[in-house]
Amino acid sequence: MADSAFFCTLSHEGVLAVRGVDASKFLQGQLTCNLDYLSDSRASLGARCTQKGRMQSSFRILLEGDGVLMAMATELLEPQLADLKKYAVFSKSKLTDESAAWVRFGLENADKALAGLGLELPSDTDSVARHETLIAIRVSPGRAELWAPAEQAQTLRTRLGAELAETDLNPWLLGQIRAGIGQVMPATRELFIPQMLNLQAVGGVSFKKGCYTGQEIVARMQYLGKLKRRLYRLQLDASELPEPGTALFSPTHGSSIGEVVMAARGEGNIELLAVLQAEAAEDDNLHLGTLEGPRLQQLDLPYELDRDREIQR
Repeated sequence: MADSAFFCTLSHEGVLAVRGVDASKFLQGQLTCNLDYLSDSRASLGARCTQKGRMQSSFRILLEGDGVLMAMATELLEPQLADLKKYAVFSKSKLTDESAAWVRFGLENADKALAGLGLELPSDTDSVARHETLIAIRVSPGRAELWAPAEQAQTLRTRLGAELAETDLNPWLLGQIRAGIGQVMPATRELFIPQMLNLQAVGGVSFKKGCYTGQEIVARMQYLGKLKRRLYRLQLDASELPEPGTALFSPTHGSSIGEVVMAARGEGNIELLAVLQAEAAEDDNLHLGTLEGPRLQQLDLPYELDRDREIQR
C-alpha cells in the first residue's frame, strides 16, 4: 500500500497557530528552523528545544494569513502552547490551537488528484502550492499534505475518494519512516537533541540564523561534537507495533543502546525509526525490548549525513 496511490486523514496531529505582526520575529528566537526561509511557496520542518537542546516538539511549519501554522503530535500541542505563551507576553502575537479549524490529508502518488483541485505542486521537498483556500506541501518524494478549512473536509474526502483509495494512518506513517523523517512523540519529549533525529539532514535546523532556545548546544554538537547517537531505519519480524520510547538493547554492550522513535506495519514485517548509539549500530546486534528480544535488521535511509552541507543552511 505504501507504494500505491492513496489518501488518509492526518488525525494524529494538531495545528498550533501563531499570528500577528510579531509572529515570525517571536518564533525566530524559539525554533531551530529559519523563518526567513519560509514563503508562500516554501515550508519547513523544525523543532523547539529546551535550554539544554532537548526537543520539546517537532513539526512542519508554513506561512498562512497573518502568521504561521505548525503541525505536531496532538498530545504535544497543549504543553507547547502553554509554554510558548509565557515568552510571548511582550510580543504582538497571538497563540492558539487551530486544530478544529483545519482538515489535513496525507496523499501518496497523488499529484494528478492535486492537479484536479487546482494545485500544481513541484516535486522538490518542502515546496508549497496554493489555490483558493487549499494548501499542498511536498513532504518527501511522492508524498504530500493537503490542508484545507475544516468545513471542506467532506467535500474534499469525496473528491479524493473518486480517484484514490482511502486508508488508515499506517501507510502514511510507513512512508514517513521510509523517508527517514523522525518525529517527537509524547513518550520521547525532551529525550533527543535535533541531530539525534537527523533533523539537520532534512532541513529542520538552520546554522546561519541567530540565537534561539537551545541553539548553543545544537551548534556545539554540529561544529565541535561527535554525534554518538543518531536516527536509524530498521525492520522487525513481529506482530505487535513497538511504542515510541521502547528501549533497544545490544547483548554485545549488555545494556540499552537506543529508543524507538516511531513504527508502522510494512509488507509482512514492521519498519521503524530508532535513535541508536552509533557504535552499537555498527556492531549490528540489536534487539527490541530486552537483551533477548526480537532481533532488528538495519535498512538504508534515503539520505546521507553531511556536516559541511548541513551547516550551509
